[in-house]
Amino acid sequence: MSSGPFSPDVVRAVTAHMNDDHAEDTLLICRAFGDSPRATSARMTGLDGAGGEYVVVVDGVEETVRIPWGRPLTERGEIRAEVVRLYREACARLGVEPRGGR
Repeated sequence: MSSGPFSPDVVRAVTAHMNDDHAEDTLLICRAFGDSPRATSARMTGLDGAGGEYVVVVDGVEETVRIPWGRPLTERGEIRAEVVRLYREACARLGVEPRGGR
């Protein structure tokens, strides 16, 4: 996957942040939008202006999942806003109470 408008450093920083600090959020997003409702873990492996790429574990098997953004992204700050939107919508879709501040 081409990182599109984002440098490799930005992609590494965002994926590391999501995997280190927001693993549960990533799992909810993949369950809700990645056609992986039975996923037991998920990690973000990449992103570009059109969407994020993840690896989920379902029944002990890793699968790649691509989740499109709601609109094309061109600036780093837009990534956070889009991930927060996906998280909130995932919570609503899955009937999970969002954590405070997200």
